[in-house]
Amino acid sequence: MSSDSPPLDSLFPDSGSAGAVIADVLIPLALDTAYSYTVPKGLQVQPGDVVHVPLGPRETLGVVWEMRSGAAASNLKAVIGRADAPPVGSKLREFVDWVARYTLSPRGSVLRMTLRGPEIERPERIAMGVRLVGPPPKRMTDARARVIALLEDGLLRSKRDVADEAGVSAAVIDGLIDEGTLAPEPLPPAPTAPVPDPDFAQNTFSEGQKIAVEALVSMVNTGEFAVSLLEGVTGSGKTEVYFEAVAAALRQGKQSLILMPEIALTGQFLDRFEKRFGVRPAEWHSGISGRKREKIFAALASGEAKVIAGARSALFLPYADLGLIIIDEEHETAYKQEDGVHYHARDMAVVRGRIEGFPVILASATPSIESRVNAAAGRYQHVTLPERHGGRAMPDIATIDMRADAPERGKFLSPRLVREISETLARGEQTLLYLNRRGYAPLTLCRHCGHRFQCPNCTAWLVEHRFRRALMCHHCGHVERRPETCPSCSATDTLAACGPGVERLQEEVAERFPDARTLVLSSDMPGGIERLRREIEEVATGAFNIVIGTQLVAKGHHFPFLSLVGAIDADLGLTSGDPRAAERTFQMLGQVTGRAGRGATAGRALLQSYDPDHPVIRALVSGDAERFYRAEIAQREAAGLPPFGRLAALIVSANDRAPAETHARALARAAEPPPGFTILGPAEAPLAVIRGRHRFRLLVKTERSAPLQTYIRDWIARAPKPTGSLRVSIDIDPQSFF
Repeated sequence: MSSDSPPLDSLFPDSGSAGAVIADVLIPLALDTAYSYTVPKGLQVQPGDVVHVPLGPRETLGVVWEMRSGAAASNLKAVIGRADAPPVGSKLREFVDWVARYTLSPRGSVLRMTLRGPEIERPERIAMGVRLVGPPPKRMTDARARVIALLEDGLLRSKRDVADEAGVSAAVIDGLIDEGTLAPEPLPPAPTAPVPDPDFAQNTFSEGQKIAVEALVSMVNTGEFAVSLLEGVTGSGKTEVYFEAVAAALRQGKQSLILMPEIALTGQFLDRFEKRFGVRPAEWHSGISGRKREKIFAALASGEAKVIAGARSALFLPYADLGLIIIDEEHETAYKQEDGVHYHARDMAVVRGRIEGFPVILASATPSIESRVNAAAGRYQHVTLPERHGGRAMPDIATIDMRADAPERGKFLSPRLVREISETLARGEQTLLYLNRRGYAPLTLCRHCGHRFQCPNCTAWLVEHRFRRALMCHHCGHVERRPETCPSCSATDTLAACGPGVERLQEEVAERFPDARTLVLSSDMPGGIERLRREIEEVATGAFNIVIGTQLVAKGHHFPFLSLVGAIDADLGLTSGDPRAAERTFQMLGQVTGRAGRGATAGRALLQSYDPDHPVIRALVSGDAERFYRAEIAQREAAGLPPFGRLAALIVSANDRAPAETHARALARAAEPPPGFTILGPAEAPLAVIRGRHRFRLLVKTERSAPLQTYIRDWIARAPKPTGSLRVSIDIDPQSFF
C-alpha cells in the first residue's frame, strides 16, 4: 500500500470482534468466482494486490479483486501475505472482467494471462570483466602485450571482448589474472530495456507520408481513445510512419505496445526500430524465457520498458503507463487465440484502449473486412498510403492458366514460370515461390491397395517430411517413420507422394536449376526460431537465388533483391467452406506478391491458377483492391455475416463419438432461440477428430445488435451439464471453422 493510502481500519471500521476485513481474491485458474479470505491484522492489502492464499492443501497466487467488511466466518481462510509482484490496476481488472464477459471465459483464465508464474528462486549469474591493475607479467609475449595495450585506458571490459579485440585465447587472459596484472571485476548489469530516443534519427517522408504522420501524431498528442486504420500498399513505409506515433508517445513519457503476428521472426523490424530510436524495443514472445522474461515483465510493470514489441499475449500484461497500442498486420489470423480463452487480440486491443483512454493504430496493406467497415462508418479514422515509398512501382501481377499451360507430369512449375525463373536468375535477381503447404507431400498412399496414411489421433492425412524421413500430423504432432513397404498389403515400392509441399517443390527447383542457391523457409524446418530469423536476414542480403516458402514469407519482410514471385497454387483456400476464404486468399496473395519489387528492380508476380476468372484473382491482377472490398462487403451484408451480423461456435468434444454427438444434440434441443437467432447444427466438425477427441459443432447466427453472450449464457445454464470426458468450448466471433 502506498504511503498516501488511507489506513486500512479507516476503510473498514472495526465493528468489534464480529467484524473482519475480507478480501475477495480471484485465482488465475479456470474459475469465474473470486474466493473470500480474511485479512490478518497488521497485513495491509488493497484491490489489485497480488497475494499468496491457501487453496485446498496448497498455496497459490491470486489478485485482490475487491475488499469489504463483514462478519468473520469460521470457514474463511486467511490471506498468507503479499507477493513480490506489481499490482493489477483498476483499469486492467476492468479489462479482465470485460474480456471474460465477452468471450464467456472464466475470469481466472483471463487473469492468468496478466500474471507471471511463481518466481523460481535461483541466483543470477554475474557477468565478470577484467581491468588492468598490476605490474607487467614476468614473462611477456606478443599476445600478452596486445591485451595490456588494449586495457591501458583503464576501462573494464568483458573477457570475451578482450579476447576478440586482442585476438587471443581466454587462457592468455587467465594467465594475466593469475600473475596479478589483470583483476576480475563484476560488470555492471546491462539495462533490461534501454529507453528509445524519439529524436535519435529522423526519417525523410514524402508528402503523402507526412500527412499520415501528422494524423497519427495528432491522435497520440490528444491523449484520448481513438482508433486509426493505417492502410498502405506493401512497401509504402507504414512502419516508419507509425514509428512517429511511437516517438510522440515517448515524448509524453508513455509506453507503447507494438503487436506483431510473428515477432519472433521479425529481426528486420527490430533493426529498423534501432535505426530510428537508437536501441531495440523490449520483446515479448514465446521465444523469451527464464530470467530474461522475468526482467522484461518487471521492466514493463515499473515503466522502465517504454516500447514493447510482442505477440498477442503481450496485450494482457500490467503496463505502468500504457499510452499507445499498434497492431501491425492487423488482418492476420494469428491474432486469434484458438485454445483456452478464445479472444482476438486486435479487437481486445481496441477494448483496452477504450477502457484506459489511449489511441490504437491498426496497420495493414490488406485490412480486414471488419476494420474496413468500421473506417467507412466513421468509427475509425482512415489514414491511407496509396503509393510505395521512393516512387517504386507496385509489382505487375499476371495469371498462368494451368488448364492451358500445365506443368509436365509429376511437376508443379508451369513452363512459363520456369522461363521467368530462368530469366530472373540470368539477371542476378531473386525469385520467391510461395506454397502454403509444409513438408514434402500432403498425402502418401499405396498405388497397389489404395492405403492412405492417416493420423491415429486425428481425421487428417499424415504429411510426408522427406528431410526427416518421417510422416507427421500438423494438428497433434504425431510422428512416425515412413515405411519401406505398405502396412496394409506389404507391397514394396508402391508408396506414392500425392501433391506438392515446399520440400517437394525444392526438389523440382534443384533439378531444373542445379546451380541456383535455394532455401526453404518453413516453420517446421530444424533449427527453430533462431535459424529462421538468421535465414530471413540472409535472404535480405541476397544470399539465395530462389526462396521457397509457406505463409511466413508474407509477414512484412523486406527483400530488396527480390523481383519475381510465383504463387504455385493461387486457388488454395478458395474452395473451402470458410466464409472468410475469399478475404484470406486476397490478403495472403496480396501480401506475398507485395514482396516483389521493393528494391531497385521492378517486381513481377505470377499466379498459377485453375480458375483465373475468380473475383479474388481478377482483383489482384487488376490491382483494384477497392473492387474486391466492395464486392466482399456487399456479400457479407446481404448474408448477415460479420461484421453485419454475429457468429458464435459451440464445439462439443469427447473421447468417444457417441457421447459427443448425444450431448451436441441435447444442446440443440435446449437452444430455444428467440426471434432473430438461428442455430445451425449440430454437425460433425470438418476435422472430426483432433488429438483423439471427437468433435461436433453448433453455430449461432444473429443480428449485430443482439445480446449474443446473454443468450448463450442462459442456454448453457438450462442445458444438460457435460460429464466424464465431455467438454463444451465457446468461441465468440470464430475465425476458424474446421
